[in-house]
Amino acid sequence: MKTRTVTATALMAALVFAGTYFFKIPSPFGGYAHLGDCMIILGVCVLGMTRGMLAAAIGAGLADLLGGYMIWVLPTAAIKGIWALLMGLFMYKLMREVRFGWLAGAVTGGLVQIVLYTLVKIPLYGQYGAVAEIPLLAGQTVCGIVFGSVLYLMFEKSSILGKLRTLCRG
Repeated sequence: MKTRTVTATALMAALVFAGTYFFKIPSPFGGYAHLGDCMIILGVCVLGMTRGMLAAAIGAGLADLLGGYMIWVLPTAAIKGIWALLMGLFMYKLMREVRFGWLAGAVTGGLVQIVLYTLVKIPLYGQYGAVAEIPLLAGQTVCGIVFGSVLYLMFEKSSILGKLRTLCRG
């Protein structure tokens, strides 16, 4: 693996971390909503499926680790990695020829994220507490998809995306 690809993956993990750690809205149940999801979407679009998944898992997991949410480090890393993996599968495999395959993948991964976080929260907060968090999770997911889509489309339209892909996958 080239130094350039490792560096690009680490930089995207840092962007996921920053979007998650520095831009957060606390939840009454101990979690928080954040802007890291839009960086995950951008990471998959720029880095591809596997490296986007690594950047998502590492960046989001580190945000929980350094933010003091120790119980969430592994679930977050796994769930965000699964979201990125699903998005990448849609974008690069299942819907490769479809213009908005990336968006279908982001939405599918976002829905899976909501389900997985809810399942993890049931033993922690009980089913009512877990279900009460669904609107916050849905709002966070929608915001991440919307902001990530805007960034992706802006970068694509301005040809920055192609240059980033060439640089990062070089």
